[in-house]
Amino acid sequence: MRAALPTLEELKTQARSLRGALAEAGTDISHSHSLELVARQRGYRDWNTLHAAVGNAPPPIYLAPGDRVQGHYLGQPFAGRVLSVTLIADGAYQRVTLEFDEPVDVVKFDSFSAFRRRVNATIDETGVTTARTSDGEPHLRLRRA
Repeated sequence: MRAALPTLEELKTQARSLRGALAEAGTDISHSHSLELVARQRGYRDWNTLHAAVGNAPPPIYLAPGDRVQGHYLGQPFAGRVLSVTLIADGAYQRVTLEFDEPVDVVKFDSFSAFRRRVNATIDETGVTTARTSDGEPHLRLRRA
């Protein structure tokens, strides 16, 4: 799994920095060559492939307390609000506390129920947890309401 990608502008800045550093060391390369090298450093075949991957990525979700969100928690739909957010791993993840508008039943059995109104989760920049259920689904998927 590849790490989250920076913006196109950040990648171009990296390419300019690489080109400048190589020039200082006595190796002149073109700007297009530096773009190709940045792409390869990130595990892509070429600049066009990297550019497409960045351009096709969903916009990152950065939450703040009070934001309205909706999505699925343990397979159940919800709507609610963000109570708190803490950035972790240099901003790659967000630790969030959510309060659902209506309690969510997190048990799939008919014989009993377990309702949750407030949950804590760690999400990536797409609003999805890395934690998975036994069937491989993320515990939480969310988006701004």
